Amino acid sequence: MRTHRFLRLAVLGLTLAYTAPTLAQSFEGLDLAGQSKKKKKGSSSKTSSKKKTTAKRGKGKTAAPAEDPTEESSTATSAPAATPAGNPATPPSSISSTPAPSAMPAAPAAKPTKPAPQTSPGLGLDLTGDNDKPPAPTMTFDAVDVSGKTADRQRLDAAISLFKNDEYEKAAMASHELLGDPKLQGLHVEARYVLAKSLYRMGLYHSSLGEFSKILAAGPSTKFFKTSLEWLFFISRKTQNETVILDEIARYANYEFPEKFRNEFRYLLARYHFVRGRALDQVGQTENADKSFEEVKRLALTIPRTDPFYPRAKYLEGLAFFRNGTNHKDAAAKRGNTDVMASVEAMKEVVRLTRPMAGRTGEQAKLDKSLRELAFMQLARTHYGMQQNRFSIFYLNKVERGNTQWLEALFESSWANYRIGQYEQALGNLITLSSPFFREEYFPEALILKAVIYYENCRYRESNLILQDFERTYLPVHDELDGLVKKNMEASEYYTVLADVQKKNKDGLEKNGTDVLLERILRLALTDQDLKKTNDSILELEGEMDLFSQKGDTFKYSELTKQLLEELKVQRTSLISKAGIMAKGKLESELGALKLLLANGLRIKFETTTKEKEFLEEQLKAGGRTAIVKKYKYSVAVADDQLYWPYEGEYWRDELGTYQYTMTKGCIERDTANRQIQSAEAM
Repeated sequence: MRTHRFLRLAVLGLTLAYTAPTLAQSFEGLDLAGQSKKKKKGSSSKTSSKKKTTAKRGKGKTAAPAEDPTEESSTATSAPAATPAGNPATPPSSISSTPAPSAMPAAPAAKPTKPAPQTSPGLGLDLTGDNDKPPAPTMTFDAVDVSGKTADRQRLDAAISLFKNDEYEKAAMASHELLGDPKLQGLHVEARYVLAKSLYRMGLYHSSLGEFSKILAAGPSTKFFKTSLEWLFFISRKTQNETVILDEIARYANYEFPEKFRNEFRYLLARYHFVRGRALDQVGQTENADKSFEEVKRLALTIPRTDPFYPRAKYLEGLAFFRNGTNHKDAAAKRGNTDVMASVEAMKEVVRLTRPMAGRTGEQAKLDKSLRELAFMQLARTHYGMQQNRFSIFYLNKVERGNTQWLEALFESSWANYRIGQYEQALGNLITLSSPFFREEYFPEALILKAVIYYENCRYRESNLILQDFERTYLPVHDELDGLVKKNMEASEYYTVLADVQKKNKDGLEKNGTDVLLERILRLALTDQDLKKTNDSILELEGEMDLFSQKGDTFKYSELTKQLLEELKVQRTSLISKAGIMAKGKLESELGALKLLLANGLRIKFETTTKEKEFLEEQLKAGGRTAIVKKYKYSVAVADDQLYWPYEGEYWRDELGTYQYTMTKGCIERDTANRQIQSAEAM
């Protein structure tokens, strides 16, 4: 029993000792501030004396970190230690980061009152003993530098480094690999930018354009939006057909372009509206076309006269004015129309600005020369429409021999010379056009003009022979064209027919009679400049697709190449559809023109036969003594800088364009042979 009592007292004593109040425990936080390893720029290398202020917290003393006066101080205030119940917390003394030199050391904070020791009954164990030992020194750790780049960023930097080292294939594949990881969404825009630039450097311009378009589609808030706009201009200078870029530029017309490309942007946008306006005219949407052409004129006015793109914009402005002036069919009305005269002045300005000058680069000089020719041609056509034929001949003669527009200038000059009765010069130009050097060219109207000239000079037999030659050459072309149009194929199929002819020509394959006709139709279709440029773009696109096979095996068989080829196929399909629509429209237009020429040929043939019949009847009445033709007086005198050489059926390249056909015989009353044309000239 006594043992049980003793155990009860012991348990009770332990219980009371356990439930007695104890001192609050204070946990000091780790000081991670540490001293900075670097000094401020311009600070003295000497270390000034440091003052230490201390503050008592709870039962121990905590030393504040020493402050270096040469560095910016950063003081962190820690929460005070918890105090036992019933004792108010003593606020910690303030810590001055840079104490004044005259300041006295801070007085230690008052030590909290220690609670009275509790008497533990039972075993007499004192479990509340006071620990007067100071706390262990505070541990400090220097800050760890974690500013290094992430592994993903390092991968992108590696791709950029490959690009800078001209390893474009590797840079493209590395960038594409980053684009394939959806977790790296934040790096996708920059990776695509590196990919687009790499493709450009590899000569894959259409593929590069596709990647830049994706960056632009993300919106102007992206990092590389403005620079991607700049790359559009670089690509437009590399592709054969700048209209590939026009749609992309027009899509972002409301955004501000970089200043150095602003005038080029305005010119390209004006060209976009010009092409759009002409397309709207073709489908009969005149009101919308008017708005597009007005926009062309507005944009042309925003380009400074000293800018290299000003002459090209001025040329478009002149065409826009000319289009408005063509509403008047009468020549006299055209001569008084303000739009027509504005067109003439615009083209004259282009001629002045593109005059050959020293100091222009080869590329700029080439562009100016081509534009100058186009301006001469437009001036000639404008004056021809106003029946100012001598002005027209003047400008046509300005086109240099052998240039792009030269054959067209010779043909149009033949009509102008015919109008003023200069038959010898007109026929001389037609001799050049019919030479073996230009057998592949398409000028069906040249034979009609030649027949008309012989008819005007009462050379009926020769006129009939020329018309027979015309029918023999172009009637099969008409029949083939008519058959193609009546098939009512898909638009792309019309282009496929023409593409097959191009392929046979390129491969040098043998062609049958139908292929020869289709080749003529191809040349006929490609007289449309818009179709020709689109066809050039398709061929350029196919050439780019073939270019992949010339790359290294790693790139050639990569997933990137497969993706790019698929995108190029989509672009090619779109261009073929567009070219097919234009080809169908051009073929239908030329079919109508060829029908008109054949009808005119039949009328001329009828008139010729009628005149020949009348001539034979007069001869019968007069007993064969009547003649309606006689020998003309002519001279072989030439200018001092020319040499007369009789034509004997052979062609020499250096003689092309200089021929003059001498009419040795014709109507007795030659001055009245072209009376109607001359009277129209005098109006």
